[in-house]
Amino acid sequence: SLDRPTAGSIWFEGQDLGGLKERALARVRNKKIGFVFQQHHLLPQCSVLENVLLPTLAFGRSDRAVVQKAEALLARVGLSDHMGHFPGQLSGGECQRVAVVRALINDPVLLLADEPTGALDEENARAIGSLLIQLNEERGVTLVVVTHSRELALAVGSVHVLQHKRLERE
Repeated sequence: SLDRPTAGSIWFEGQDLGGLKERALARVRNKKIGFVFQQHHLLPQCSVLENVLLPTLAFGRSDRAVVQKAEALLARVGLSDHMGHFPGQLSGGECQRVAVVRALINDPVLLLADEPTGALDEENARAIGSLLIQLNEERGVTLVVVTHSRELALAVGSVHVLQHKRLERE
């Protein structure tokens, strides 16, 4: 679930998150926010497709439409021929692309990404960067991206730099 503030309040889509019960807070996290971590955190016993579909299970969505959506997203990141593979059969970059698709499967309005292109080669890093920018432009997904990639940071738009324990707009 999401952490609660120790002081003040956090408002998200017109709701004070601090006032929500745990179940409602978990629903916001799962449905409205996509997470891409530095480490992909894929389940080793699940296939690529199953790992992508995992967040949809909280809503009981396992219909053909959501499977087709997962397949389309995997194709968009060049993994359509890896859907039946398991994480142990993939490269680190392929695992990271699966993690990005998993973060997008529930159509989040906010995507929090910690080094989403860090484990990728230049070509795939550009493809993931382009996908994130397209999501922002086409669907209005808000992107909060932590990256060492200057190219990705500039493509995202508004850039803030953390220096000497201070967050400053560049």
